Amino acid sequence: MNCYTREQIEETMKSKGYKYFTGGGKDYDVNIIGVRNSKTKGRVTNAFDDCITVSFMEDGEWQFFCFQATTDPGSHWEQNLLNEKGVAILKPGQYRGSHKLRLHQGKYLALGQKEPVKVYRDKNKDGKYDLLEESVDEGLFGINIHRATGRSGGKSVRVDKWSAGCQVIADNDDWHCFLDICQSAREVWGNSFTYTLLESKDIVG
Repeated sequence: MNCYTREQIEETMKSKGYKYFTGGGKDYDVNIIGVRNSKTKGRVTNAFDDCITVSFMEDGEWQFFCFQATTDPGSHWEQNLLNEKGVAILKPGQYRGSHKLRLHQGKYLALGQKEPVKVYRDKNKDGKYDLLEESVDEGLFGINIHRATGRSGGKSVRVDKWSAGCQVIADNDDWHCFLDICQSAREVWGNSFTYTLLESKDIVG
C-alpha cells in the first residue's frame, strides 16, 4: 500500500477542483479521501491495496491519517453478482454529504451511504474490473465505509466478502481510530460526511 502526505492529497484535491475542508477556525472538518491503486490496471487483486486518508484541523494544527483499505469489491462478489447489472465499483469523484454515521447491516456503527453515488457495473466475471462509462449507474446502493475484521487487534489480508462495492478498512485498530474521528466530527458539524475517491495515478508530487 502506498501512503501519501497530507500536502499531496490537498494539492491533488485542488487540481481536481474538489472541495478540501479547512474548518474555518473550527475543529474536525474532516476530509475523508480514498485513493485507488492505479497500478493494478483494473485487475481483481482481492487485496487491501488502496488507502483511505483522513485529514482535519485540530487546535490549529493539521492532523493526517492514512489507513490500508480497499475501494474495490472482493473477488467473491465479482464472481457472485448481487445485482444483475453487475458488481459495483465506485466511480472516482467527490460525493458531497454522501454518508452518515449509522449501523452497517444493522450490526455496528459505520458510515452509511445516504445520497446517490456513481458506480461502474461489471458483470462478465473475467477477473478484471471494466470501468466503462456506458456502464455507470447512479443511486443508493449501500456503498458504505466500514471495517473488515471485527477481531480486536486483527487485520484482514484478503477482501473476499468484505466488499461488494463498499470502501473497507483492513485493520480493526485503524477502524476504531477512523470511527472516533467521525464521531468527534459529528459533534461539531452534524451527521453528514463527504467522501472523495481519487486514483493514485492522479496524485500530485
